[in-house]
This record gives sequence, C-alpha cells and structure tokens, in this order.
Amino acid sequence: MAGDSGKKEEMSKVKIISTSHVKPGKMIGRKECQLVTFDLPYLAFYYNQKLLFYKCGEFEAKVEKLKDGLRVVLEEFYQLAGKLGKDEDGVFRVEYDDDMDGVEVVEATAMEIGIEELATEDGTASFKDLIPYNGVLNLEGLHRPLLSVQVTKLKDGVAMGCAFNHAILDGTSTWHFMSSWAQICSGSNSVSVSPFLERTKVRNTRVKLDLSLPPNPVNGDANQGPQLREKLFRFSEAAIDKIKSKVNSTPPSDSSKPFSTFQSLAYHVWHHVTLARELKPQDYTVFTLFADCRKRVDPPMPESYFGNLIHAIFTVTAAGLLLANPPQFGASLVQKAIEAHNAKAIEERNKEWEAAPKIFEYKDAGVNCVAVGSSPRFKVYDVDFGWGKPEGVRSGSNNRFDGMVYLYQGKSGGRSIDVEIALEAGALEKLEKDKAFVLEV
Repeated sequence: MAGDSGKKEEMSKVKIISTSHVKPGKMIGRKECQLVTFDLPYLAFYYNQKLLFYKCGEFEAKVEKLKDGLRVVLEEFYQLAGKLGKDEDGVFRVEYDDDMDGVEVVEATAMEIGIEELATEDGTASFKDLIPYNGVLNLEGLHRPLLSVQVTKLKDGVAMGCAFNHAILDGTSTWHFMSSWAQICSGSNSVSVSPFLERTKVRNTRVKLDLSLPPNPVNGDANQGPQLREKLFRFSEAAIDKIKSKVNSTPPSDSSKPFSTFQSLAYHVWHHVTLARELKPQDYTVFTLFADCRKRVDPPMPESYFGNLIHAIFTVTAAGLLLANPPQFGASLVQKAIEAHNAKAIEERNKEWEAAPKIFEYKDAGVNCVAVGSSPRFKVYDVDFGWGKPEGVRSGSNNRFDGMVYLYQGKSGGRSIDVEIALEAGALEKLEKDKAFVLEV
C-alpha cells in the first residue's frame, strides 16, 4: 500500500534522542482529586494531541528553557504531573505525589522536515511522528504520565507535540496551561491566572466505574472502515463575514437572536459536508458540538476551572431537509440545540448518566455526523515561549473519525478561522472542489 510505504519513509525522518521527566520545582506533597461526571465519559477517548511549530534556532537552549518553565508552571498545574488512580471504592481520581515521574519530555530530531512542509493544508500523517502517544487511551493514564511533550528539532525550527490525557482536562484548560507555560518561559515569574483545581465544586456525585483496558485497544487512527483524509481550510475575515451575512439574510422565523459566527460557520460546514457525502434525501445527518459549560452550570464556574467542563450537544435532521431548505433552517437547529443546553438540561444529563454510566468511544458522535471540537476563541497563536508566535497549530491523529472538525483561531488574525476537517477521502475531494464551500474571497 502506497500509504504505508509513505508512512515508513516519514517515520525514518524522526529520530528520538532522549526521554526525561520534569516535576514541579517545589515539594507539593500528596494530592488527590476525584474525577467528576464531566470527566469520566472521556476515559475511553485517546490522549488529546496538539502540534505547534515555530521558526527558530538554538534547539538545545530552547529545550532547557521549556523544561525550566515547565518546572515552574507545574507548581500550579501539578495534576498534569500526576497519574490516574482509584480510591478504595473504585472511584477514579487524579493523584499527585512528589515521588511520581512527572511530565514526560521527549527530545527528537527531524532534519529533513521543514516548517513549510508542516504548514501545508494537508493532513496529519506527515507529522504523526512529531506527537507522542498515538493510539494511547486516556485510561492508560493509570500507569503513564498525563502529559507527554515531544520537542523536535526541524530543518529550520522546532515542533512541539503535546499529548494531554483528555480524562483530566478539556480544551479550555489545555490552552490555559499552554499560555501559562509560555508566559513563564517569556519572563513572567508566576502564572497570571491560577487554575481552579476543586472540580468537585461543580459536581460531587461519586460514580464507580468498572473499567479495564481492552485486551487489544483499537488504535485511535486505525484504518478501519473508510480511508480518511484531513485538510485545513483557511477562512479569511471576508469569507467569515460572507458566510455570516448569508445565513442571517433571513432572520430566524421565531424572532430569536441573529445567528452567531459559530452558528453560521457550523451550518456552512454541515451543509457542504452533507453535499460532499452525496447522502440520500432520507438519510439522517447529526451535528455535534462539544460545548463549554463553565458559564452554563449553576452556580457558574470560573474560566480557570481545571478539568473537563464540556458536554456533547446533538441535533439531527434528514439530509434532504438540510440541503433543500434555506440556511436559516440548519442554523436554527444548531442555535436551538445550543440555547436549550442550560443549567437544567446539564443537571438532567448528568443525573441520567450517573444512573447508567456510558463510556463514550471517540467515534460515538452519531450517524453521518459533523462533530465540532476546539474553538476559535482559544488564543492558540498567542502561545509564544519567547521565540515568536507559532507558524502553525494543528491536531494530531488521535480521536479522528469521519466528520471530525477542529476550529482554530485563524493564523491571519482578526475574525479569520481555520477549519480542520477529517472526512472519507472521496467526500473530502468533493469538498475541496466545492467553490461555494471554500469561498476564496
């Protein structure tokens, strides 16, 4: 298979030089924090992988600076230096002790790979070996570090591949940690906003799960089912404004508020992916988004809440209805699903889950789905460790399935948004050729 030989060739480009561990810079003692209802469903997801790459030299000095900063930032974010554990009742928790290994730091070289190659719009296969923990389940955090960072020396820069255990934190907490680490490396003496670590303040129901690793865990990017391809579509401010004004050209029929940028873009992606998949009119298609619940719960939690405080929200319709109706139809479905997910709905969902816990697999998002993770609100291009902003920010190959979409702040700034999509290869090819989707304004 051509894909396999290509993969072997890429693998030989990345050479691991050393592996070490970094602990908090001061003694913290024994700490235990119960995982809560918002965390537990993600135990059977894979480690959440992010890749940032920078144009810079002096690799060895950069690595030492990153490790020094990591020691300081872990004094506050010490849970990332711990392990998963269970208490005497079998309830999962995050455990930290001073004698634990800490965060894994892998140093590597890939002198044949340049920034330009990583900055192309196409998929994650080429940089898979720049990110650790491919195909590693979060449940393996019982005996592995909860954060692994691979720093790779490139032809003309540095790649930072990070694998975070998704059972202990979501995107908001991930980028809070990354920006805090960057602040320290850039000269701050302390973290500007401390993480709020008391996750039981949002929910303290003790849920016992009888979970063990499957004998042969399915790899997070296993080639089961259709061959997937990934692509990054860059939407400029002008394109985003065009999408939003088109969707808002006829206001919602029930006089609710105008469609937001997110709702407009969500509809745009859902509509054009459905078109590219060539579904039958009667085929169902599901739209899923992972919504931040920090401000939705009662009482609301601070933005600095450290953990998972997200819920998957779903809406569904027939492909024929989505495609035949004006944009307001699909955008209204998304808007209503988001607005209905208030504190009462969150409470009901949690109680229902606690009564009959269901562990999600990463691909449980629904039939013919478009599932949106991450958020353009995360200031990913502000993660500057003292050698400039990243040239690019991407997601790894874990937790990928047909229809998974990641939204990022656009590299060009302002209201621009980068849309990273994984689709069955044939559908992605059609999407690339769809001028009404790509909107090169």
